[in-house]
Amino acid sequence: MGAPVVHFEILGQNGKALQEFYANLFGWKINADNPMGYGLVDTDSDGKGIGGGIGGANEGEPGWVTFYVEVDNLQAYLDKVAKHGGKTIVPITEIPEMVTFAVFQDPEGHMVGLVKGQAG
Repeated sequence: MGAPVVHFEILGQNGKALQEFYANLFGWKINADNPMGYGLVDTDSDGKGIGGGIGGANEGEPGWVTFYVEVDNLQAYLDKVAKHGGKTIVPITEIPEMVTFAVFQDPEGHMVGLVKGQAG
């Protein structure tokens, strides 16, 4: 079985404004009630598609749009990325009780995220 795309992310200079834009545009329900103000997206689409997140980029960083792929071993995939000409942008990072992830760039500079799959 292949690795599924499980999350999308839209980050920019004004996360709150982006959250309002996409909520109004597509009717998405966005909950940013967390310390980071990161808006978790519920597309309210009867089980079709995937959820995502919308928020602010770190100060001084440009915004981006990316997708996240669920894998069983983050480091093994980061090693494959390097072997095939990509590079790690965000090393393995754990946000307690939320997610463990990493981000890489492909050989053309596109950013793609990896999310650690659930055990079992």
